[in-house]
Amino acid sequence: MFTRGCFYKSKQAYQTLRMGNFTSTAPGLSSSACTQFVQDVVSSNCVVIFSKTTCPYCKMAKNVFNEIGATYKVVELDQHNDGGRLQETLAQMTGARTVPRVFINGQCIGGGTDTKQLHQQGKLLPLIEQCRLCCLSTSPEGSGNAQYQHNQS
Repeated sequence: MFTRGCFYKSKQAYQTLRMGNFTSTAPGLSSSACTQFVQDVVSSNCVVIFSKTTCPYCKMAKNVFNEIGATYKVVELDQHNDGGRLQETLAQMTGARTVPRVFINGQCIGGGTDTKQLHQQGKLLPLIEQCRLCCLSTSPEGSGNAQYQHNQS
């Protein structure tokens, strides 16, 4: 219920941003291009983390995947030219604006706490194993760029 309320507020904010000429004259990706970008990244990678470099919950999610030896694609929204627009797109797609937004096999599983909880319950690895076989780091072909350094905490 809380998430729905946040989504509603985010959706209102998003609609407010779209009024006038803001999106038509602003440089960067359009909202449809942002949606296409997110869909393309998610569909071409088994595990995707939409993250911000300074977020402790994002680091928590990355650490979980590092612990189990899974490769993952990271999109650091605070380093992306259209990070704000991508975050609004993710809010519309997933119902939550917070980061990280973690996707496995095309489905959003939630954020950092959700990822850690699934791992603790023994449910995360089976989700990854349902993906293409490229997701485990023992495979010769990885699913993406793990742009995360293990020595960060």
